[in-house]
Amino acid sequence: MKELQLKYGCNPNQASARVYMKDGSELPFTVLNGRPGYINLLDALNSYQLVKELKEATKLPAAASFKHVSPAGAAVANEMSDTLKRIYWVDDLELSPLATAYACARGADRMSSYGDFVALSDVCDVPTATLLKREVSDGVIAPGYTAEALAILKTKKKGNYCVLQINPDYVPQVSETKEVFGVTFEQDRNNVKITTDLFNEIPTQNKNMTAAAKRDLMIALITLKYTQSNSVCYVKDGMTIGVGAGQQSRVHCTRLAGNKADVWWLRQNPKVLALPFRDDVRRPNRDNAIDVYISDDYEDVLADGVWQDLFTEQPAPLTREEKKAWIAQLHGVALGSDAFFPFGDNIERAHRSGVDFIAQAGGSIRDDNVIETCDKYGITMAMTHVRLFHH
Repeated sequence: MKELQLKYGCNPNQASARVYMKDGSELPFTVLNGRPGYINLLDALNSYQLVKELKEATKLPAAASFKHVSPAGAAVANEMSDTLKRIYWVDDLELSPLATAYACARGADRMSSYGDFVALSDVCDVPTATLLKREVSDGVIAPGYTAEALAILKTKKKGNYCVLQINPDYVPQVSETKEVFGVTFEQDRNNVKITTDLFNEIPTQNKNMTAAAKRDLMIALITLKYTQSNSVCYVKDGMTIGVGAGQQSRVHCTRLAGNKADVWWLRQNPKVLALPFRDDVRRPNRDNAIDVYISDDYEDVLADGVWQDLFTEQPAPLTREEKKAWIAQLHGVALGSDAFFPFGDNIERAHRSGVDFIAQAGGSIRDDNVIETCDKYGITMAMTHVRLFHH
């Protein structure tokens, strides 16, 4: 197939939309089911590059959950605790390594992942298809599908679920172009390789960099390579736990991603795990309710009596003091930034969400302040000298 007509462009009023190869060659993907839209394909092609690089870097199956051309989450296959299985709503499923990777990619920020486009590094198997079938998702891209997995996915969304198969051997041209306001931009593709060699320069007093930290920092930087800039990413145990994308200020990226990491950790609090949900409350509504319960707005919601629609009894609030004490127990988080930190305030915010390892480009006139703030908290920070802007 050399050209594909789309439903419409970014918006329904942009009625004429298509994708094609400028050199007249075949498209590198095949539509196995459904009809992809313009944004679906932007998500699919960005997210597949991410998981392909994660697989190459870690040698582990990888998955990503994309929304509006940025990852809501990304992860590699890693052992999941019983608590994570509960908060990701997969404790009733048999998971393959690939399914585990997707469960973690989606579970990191389930609210943002609602209606996602999924990328898989490996051939989609039955456990992964079974998980995908029951989540609200727009489509999936993978290098292949078992016959049984494809049959499961074709039943999703009344048979309209978008299933794309990418050619894993496809290599794009070095030069890429885009048009803005009738003006054509051209540049070399960002083919920089993210390896552990980027973490050799450590200017902080603490130079301890564990193998797990290096893996997580690679995951953070590869994720940022395909995240709309400015962007910051928090990673723990092989999965993103907070992605802050598209902010004009770096500290706002750090806060946004840090707040998401805090929510991920708070979901594991015993009070949250014990919430007395009514049996008829669906998973997305439970996710929304947990988000409200964790927030500072919960007592106002209680006053409105909304709890009766969700719970069998009124839960006691998770107090500000309890939340602060619980978050203080989070440690071992790795943080990546797609460019340098201009001020130490980013490090102050990162520290509050358990960050012990950082990788950032360096090169700010205030690098000394950033290093000093890391030393204040015993954080190990690597200067990569690699910027990863993505627009």
